[in-house]
Amino acid sequence: MPTQPEQQPPESAPDGGGRYGEAAFRPQQAGEDARIDLGALAYDEITLARLTRLGAGPGWRCLDLGAGTGTVARQLLRRARVASVLAVDRDTRFLTSRPLPGLTAVEADITDPDFDPGRFALVHARFVLMHLRPRLEVAKLASLVAPGGVLVLGDAVDLTTASAPVTPYTRAMRAMWQALRDTIGTDVSWVPQYPQLLRAAGLRSVAAEIHVPPLLPGSPISRFWAETWDRVRAAMVATELVDDAAIDEAIRYLDSPDCAGLSPGLITAWGRQPEAVAA
Repeated sequence: MPTQPEQQPPESAPDGGGRYGEAAFRPQQAGEDARIDLGALAYDEITLARLTRLGAGPGWRCLDLGAGTGTVARQLLRRARVASVLAVDRDTRFLTSRPLPGLTAVEADITDPDFDPGRFALVHARFVLMHLRPRLEVAKLASLVAPGGVLVLGDAVDLTTASAPVTPYTRAMRAMWQALRDTIGTDVSWVPQYPQLLRAAGLRSVAAEIHVPPLLPGSPISRFWAETWDRVRAAMVATELVDDAAIDEAIRYLDSPDCAGLSPGLITAWGRQPEAVAA
C-alpha cells in the first residue's frame, strides 16, 4: 500500500468549460479519424513494443481507454494475439465502423464515478488523461488492473515552449497549448508526475520512457500537427499569440527543409499491480 497520500494533478485554470470531442476535435467533423490515425502512425509502434515487453500476449484481457479509432486495440489483437480488448470511448463511431473479432466497443465516460468495466491484465490510456475534465485519479485506473496486471499511461510532454527558440512552429505550438487549455482544459504540466502517481497508487515495478518522433517534411507527426492547428485555428487566434497568417506560416514551416525543432514527446509510464496474496 502507498506510504503517503496520492499526489493530485492540478486543477485546470478557469477556461471555457468545453470537452474534447465537443468544443474541439468533434468526431463528426470530416477527416477527424484521419487526423487521429496520423498520430497513430507516429506513436503506435513504440506503444505496442512497450505493451508486448510488459507481457501483453495470448490470454490477456485488455482495456483500452479513450480508444479513438482503435489502432492500438487492433494491433494488440492482431500482433500481440491478446484474448480480447474492451475499447472505451465517449464516441465509438470509429471503433464500430471497423469491427474485428475480439474487439468490443463500449461508449462510456471514464470520469463517471460509476464507470467500472471489471478487472483486466492490461489497462491502457494514451493521450487521454491530459484532456480530461474533471481530472481522473490514477488510483481509479489502478483499481481496474487485475493482480499481476499492468497499468500503462501515455501522454504528451511539451518540448516546444519555455526555453525553445522562437520559430513559426514554436509560436504556433504555444498558441495551440493555450487554446486547448482555454477551450477544453488540456493540461500536460502534470504528465511528468505519472511515475510518482503510479507508485502512490500502490503499483510496483514503476518506470517510464519518452519518445519524440522527428519533425520531417510530410511525416505523419508533422501532418498531424498541421491538421490539429487547422481544427483549433479559431481558438488559437483567440489567444492573440498568433493570427491566421502566422498559423499558415507555421504549417509551411513544418513542410520545409528549414524546419528545425522538437515535437512534443510521448511519455509512457507503467506500473504492475501486486499479485494476490494466497490465503
